[in-house]
Amino acid sequence: MRIGVLSDSHDNVPKVEAAVDLFVAEGVGMVIHAGDFVAPFAVAPLARLECPVVAVFGNNDGERVGLARAFADIGEVHPNVAEAELHGRRIAVTHYPEVAEPLSLAGRHDLVVYGHTHRVDIQPRAGLLVNPGETGGWVTGRCTVALVDLDAMDVEIRELG
Repeated sequence: MRIGVLSDSHDNVPKVEAAVDLFVAEGVGMVIHAGDFVAPFAVAPLARLECPVVAVFGNNDGERVGLARAFADIGEVHPNVAEAELHGRRIAVTHYPEVAEPLSLAGRHDLVVYGHTHRVDIQPRAGLLVNPGETGGWVTGRCTVALVDLDAMDVEIRELG
């Protein structure tokens, strides 16, 4: 079972659409977004996903009421930390590294996902710590997402074209 992970899409709708295309093609069982959608219209492409979507708000998500409404028929969005379970794996999601670090060391989650830094980060801890980098590509110039294999607990970073 694999999941798709993205973060920091920052209104780059074509890249969110490319991520959705990839996740649908790969048949992922869940998609996680670690925050910074920015505007509600940037959530719309996620409606094409054929699996649950779990997300958290980031520091640039100012229109939270509108974003929550956009998520109403797509999945769930949480203010700070989201927890999910899939395929026997416990997953935590946050936007912030200072929250993710202790979560990944505590040993209560198999996978901890975060964003905010716009940089890919994969660290084996008590729970695997993953930042997929930035989907929007505005800071680093790279538009990336992650595919996480929950059986092997392996991470593959994919660059979006």
